[in-house]
Amino acid sequence: MIRLFVNVDHVATLREARKTVEPDPLKAARLAEQAGADGITVHLREDRRHIQDQDVHRIQQGIRTPLNLEMAAVEEMVQLAINVKPYQVSLVPEKRQEITTEGGLDVISKKQSLGQIRQRLAPFHIRFSLFVDPDLEQLDAAKEIGADSIEINTGLYTELTDPEQVERELKKIQAAARHAKGLGLRVFAGHGLNNENVVSIAAIPEIEELNIGHNLVARSVYCGMEQAVRDMIRCIEKGVAQRTVSA
Repeated sequence: MIRLFVNVDHVATLREARKTVEPDPLKAARLAEQAGADGITVHLREDRRHIQDQDVHRIQQGIRTPLNLEMAAVEEMVQLAINVKPYQVSLVPEKRQEITTEGGLDVISKKQSLGQIRQRLAPFHIRFSLFVDPDLEQLDAAKEIGADSIEINTGLYTELTDPEQVERELKKIQAAARHAKGLGLRVFAGHGLNNENVVSIAAIPEIEELNIGHNLVARSVYCGMEQAVRDMIRCIEKGVAQRTVSA
């Protein structure tokens, strides 16, 4: 079974709209765990638009599953990660004006600085992941700097509507997953996934973990976080079942 890490950022987005104390992302994280989530993801952005520093500390201390901390490759975040010591750090590109993360890291041009962050986190036994586009050269660079895993950006795949374009992008993701696995990297995926498009991603044999947030938080408005997570797990299971058929 693929592990599902639930991103609770947009629970905090709703809270920050009123600058109040609710809804609480920690409570949402606990509900996700109760429904079967294997881990919790939060993205502490430099502009603190949703998750706040205290959220990271509270969630790390208040959940029973692993915490995946998404963050920009900047000194402030490295220091915070060393202090919090999450299960995993996932480095993502970040621009102040973007609504959500746009594209993967350019690992090739940043090998030296990313490698230095990897070395600084290693003594604390924090797993090190990079969010990348399905580009084989970027995967090679991720391996060179000692990444434990990569998260393939599924954003473009989820945004396309033309069936032929969707299929081409899916094949790129499949090829990237095979290549990363061949390099010895653990293979994750995420961005824009929902109950419909997740099935084909979950069917990719090399993928062992998914990060899903916005869709789950959006659906939780209608049916609650626990039901949204349970529904997602069932959709993931459909994809995993296709692995058995294709094998």
